[in-house]
Amino acid sequence: MVDPGPPRGGGSSGGLYKVYRDPTVEGRELWGQGQWALLRKLVDERRPANIAIDVSQTHAFSDGLSVGEWEQLAAALGPWTTRVVRKEDLAHEYVSIRLPEMLPAYQHLMRFVHALIARAFSSEVIVPGRTTTEDVGWWLRQQVRDLGMGEWFPPSVSVQRPGFPAEAFTADRSAAVIERGDHLHTDFGVKAMGLATDTQHVGYVLKTGETDAPAGLRRALENSNRLQDLLVERVRPGRTGNEVLADTLAAMKAAGIEGTVYTHPVGDHGHGAGPLIGLWDRQEAVPGRGDVPVLPSTWFSIELQATTPVPEWGGQPLRSAQEEDVVVDESGRVSWVLSRQTRYHLVR
Repeated sequence: MVDPGPPRGGGSSGGLYKVYRDPTVEGRELWGQGQWALLRKLVDERRPANIAIDVSQTHAFSDGLSVGEWEQLAAALGPWTTRVVRKEDLAHEYVSIRLPEMLPAYQHLMRFVHALIARAFSSEVIVPGRTTTEDVGWWLRQQVRDLGMGEWFPPSVSVQRPGFPAEAFTADRSAAVIERGDHLHTDFGVKAMGLATDTQHVGYVLKTGETDAPAGLRRALENSNRLQDLLVERVRPGRTGNEVLADTLAAMKAAGIEGTVYTHPVGDHGHGAGPLIGLWDRQEAVPGRGDVPVLPSTWFSIELQATTPVPEWGGQPLRSAQEEDVVVDESGRVSWVLSRQTRYHLVR
């Protein structure tokens, strides 16, 4: 191929646009069948050993070739179709890898997320006995809109309290009036600059005379932090999501923690390309999507929960769900994008 040289004048006046023009009308861009004819010309010239296509029955990120495009591609390639191969990993890995230059922007975005949750779980927003979980969710949505960002899912806010057990956490998503002594939880994700975040934090509404959450609740958060440690220690390049899951669950059991792991890649998409490490309702190997290996230069949303009996609640179990994003850098080292929650947000 002739080197077209640097673009001149910006837009579509240079680069490949300058070289590949319609030969029948000077200056006109190729379109329609002219593009397929050019593809065939390039294939005839270069005689590739293989022609990779993005078709997958497992990964949506690798399944971009439509039936209509395939029909036109096959017609254009003619005898070269015998060299067509599916290379779903090529497209999948391309989408999953993050450039180091993206991290500062992502950290900046995460600072907004952490700051908004801290404000949402404070007396700025919550008046015990009056404010509902739905009110807090809508406050978060309005703040996101006012900041010019988007949301990749509507934020959820929920409570647990004595008489409202852990299993009700997932069964009941209706609005509840927030009372003193409530354990709060939010799942919150925003989109901006082509990036998506995914965060879960917890809060506590202080009773009169309290200065911190009860020891039993703090222990629950410590257990979810410990489960985060066990998982992050096992996220290493070359290991599949299913291998990381099995190893983490074994370590969790050995540590005497009851919990579940349902971690996923994050970055360009809230649920991104890369290996799944468990599903919230499936604590065994995930065929296909869990068989993908961890790669350097990828990001993960460390999503999990630890369930802990709370003595102050008569032994009632508390589901302490946490979600925080990490970076697997070029060397394979894993670190938090910003920081993780180790203390409750407190409503005074």
